Formats: sequence, C-alpha cells, structure tokens
Amino acid sequence: MSPGLRPGEVAEAAGVNRETLRYYERRGLLAEPRRTLGGHRLYPPETVTTLRVIKAAQRLGFTLEEIEDLLAVGTHRHGPGAGLQARAAAKLAEVEQKITDLNVIAATLREALSAGCDDLVECASSSQCPIPFSGLASPRGPDS
Repeated sequence: MSPGLRPGEVAEAAGVNRETLRYYERRGLLAEPRRTLGGHRLYPPETVTTLRVIKAAQRLGFTLEEIEDLLAVGTHRHGPGAGLQARAAAKLAEVEQKITDLNVIAATLREALSAGCDDLVECASSSQCPIPFSGLASPRGPDS
C-alpha cells in the first residue's frame, strides 16, 4: 500500500490551502482519506489531480454544486446528456449571455462618458442621458 500524502503535501501540490482541502472533503467533493494509526490523514496521490480539476472547473465558471455533479457523473456514468458535453454547452451559453450583457453595459458606459454625464441624479433627469434608468427601480408596492 502506498504511504499516501499528508494534507499539507496535497494542498501545496494542488495550489490550495488546507482549509480548502477540508472544506471539499466535508462537501463530499473529495473522499475521506484513510488515517494512520496516529490519526493523521493520508490522501491518495490522485487527490491532487481531483483538486486541480475542481479549481480548473471553477475558473471556467462552474459552481461547486455543478462540479460535484460532474464528478459524480464521471464516476457513475449516468448515460447520454448527463456528462461534461451537455453541461459545458449549457455553461458556454450562460457565459455567452453574460458577455452579451457586459457588452451592453460597456456600450452604455461609453455613451455616458461621451455625453459628459458627471452627476448621476442630474443625468437621470436629462433626456440626453444614455443610462437606462427607466424600469430599473420601478416601485413594486408598499413593501418594496
């Protein structure tokens, strides 16, 4: 049996801190490691790869819940449409929508700069203001 890696070794190799390692373990993203007779946790070397995969997926915009599902699907093979291809396509559509939204925001801010808007309240009352104030703060009733 391989001796395994201590938490500090795993954390350093994967570029995370020990608390992240413990948190992922509590969430079920990582299997509970075996323990030495002295109670020290020892992780299999593939834990480093799993941590790197988790961090890479987070950088791609996947939430920990989504990553947990992806890891489970990879382990259990739930059939077509349940794996990375379908989920990556959905995440791509989400990212592309965010990019579209951000481009609209950037264009509006450029227009505000060009229009010389310097006072938000004054700009809001001007018909020349490019910022779309109408509909943003519409009242919803007495409880809003």
